[in-house]
Amino acid sequence: MADYQTRRTTMVDTQVRPSDVTKFPIIDALLSVAREDYVPDAKREAAYVGENVDIGAGRVLLEARTLAKMLEAVDVQPNDVVLDLGCGLGYSTAVLAQLADFVVAVEDEPDRAQEAQQNLSDHGVDNAAVFEGALVDGAAKNGPYDVIILQGAVEHIPSNLLAQIKDGGRIVAIFTEGALGVVRIGRKVDGAVNWRMSFNAGAPMLPGFAKEAEFTF
Repeated sequence: MADYQTRRTTMVDTQVRPSDVTKFPIIDALLSVAREDYVPDAKREAAYVGENVDIGAGRVLLEARTLAKMLEAVDVQPNDVVLDLGCGLGYSTAVLAQLADFVVAVEDEPDRAQEAQQNLSDHGVDNAAVFEGALVDGAAKNGPYDVIILQGAVEHIPSNLLAQIKDGGRIVAIFTEGALGVVRIGRKVDGAVNWRMSFNAGAPMLPGFAKEAEFTF
């Protein structure tokens, strides 16, 4: 039987800590959430590799380094309500649930949403809920949110999603720029989101986040 606890420790020591992730709650969450339980059964052995893990249908579980650095940059607080878009089979939601007050997760595929909710329930994660719907629509009825995090790449983020961020709230996403991806952090101040670049990372595009032909900024 594979020693997943050791693999978790190795993942944190070799992928996460060397990437300047220092916040103890993030390290603690990554050490305690069983990543192998949130991937397809055939991918359990690959759960701790230092790259994105394919979970099917063009979607991935972000590599630990990328997720950890996104969490570090967006600075989730214990009283925050977080929107987790494209939660896959629930791993990111389980990690966020250890950092935040409550997590609203959205998946666009019914079976994946159901499996994510089941995985969270199986692990006793009771401060998170998974909803099925278009990722690009977010989950306005449960908002506004202190933090929005997108588990995949985007070319742009529509205004209806930015409207779901509380004033003073943050959003983090991987923006596709040619072959390279750039993680940007947005902070909403007086109704406007100001973006800054954080670090480079790559991931497949989330459905619905490609740029419209008539380029709008």
